[in-house]
Amino acid sequence: MLTYSIRRVAYSIPVLLIASFLLFVFVRTTFDPTARLAASRDPQVRIREQQRLGLDDPLATQYGRWLKGAAQGDFGKSEVTRDEVSKTIRRGMGNTLQLILIGAAVSCVIALAVGVYSAVRQYSALDYTFTGLSYIGVAMPPFWFGLIAIQFFAVRHHWLLSLGLHSGDSQGFDLDYLRHLPLPIATLCVQIVASWSRYERASMLDALNADYVRTARAKGLRPRKVILKHALRNALIPFVTVVALDFGALFGGLIITEQIFSIGGMGRVFFSAIQQGDAYVLEAWMLVAAVLIIFFNLVADLLYGVLDPRIRLS
Repeated sequence: MLTYSIRRVAYSIPVLLIASFLLFVFVRTTFDPTARLAASRDPQVRIREQQRLGLDDPLATQYGRWLKGAAQGDFGKSEVTRDEVSKTIRRGMGNTLQLILIGAAVSCVIALAVGVYSAVRQYSALDYTFTGLSYIGVAMPPFWFGLIAIQFFAVRHHWLLSLGLHSGDSQGFDLDYLRHLPLPIATLCVQIVASWSRYERASMLDALNADYVRTARAKGLRPRKVILKHALRNALIPFVTVVALDFGALFGGLIITEQIFSIGGMGRVFFSAIQQGDAYVLEAWMLVAAVLIIFFNLVADLLYGVLDPRIRLS
């Protein structure tokens, strides 16, 4: 298992380097950090600023300098706000990680439960109900669902709160936090749960019809043991793949969710950087997004080895 893990980590490093280079080139060729000086009466001011920032160097040189700083946690200063980019990213990551971790956990639990039940009780009334709800969830735009949820639960009935994750000076895990959390989590997860549950149902149906499950049943094993130990373990491999590949959608969904609920996270950082043309913040944001996506795909690869030891041997 150790050799397999080291090999998968080694494969991830060049992928991250290639992704970071492409993202860096895309941002540097699209956004000019000195664009704010375009209206200056003296064109030499902008030229001197470009020289100071090293923007007249070849892209490969600029990338090497930026990557060295990024490896040390130094992304430079924003040319728009004059704040340290690393501090801006750290502030945004706090709320974003809360939503990602809680949203991913909630989505996995609900999707697994619904998918397994629908497969075991195929063509039952609840199976048809879950199927219909999943089609609605996939078709429902998250921003529309979020606005309807705010109107019903926060504005009309005042059961939940919809602005940020805390009210005033409230901090930490308290009742105020619990009243803020459900609406953004539900908005983030509604489409993902609908999609993942259908994948798990299909994967579980394949496992339940496999020869090894029929053999386990013929031996007289209890139905619960057959489902949880034999069928579910094998059905989890496609599910883990889908979760890892869809993590980009989960991270991207935060951009919409954080805007709707006024949460100061990475989504707000991204929107602000795009509107202001803040190249340095965008470079850091995209690198963090790439690291998270590659990391979760790496976790999925490692989980394959746990769920099916034969993968490690190949």
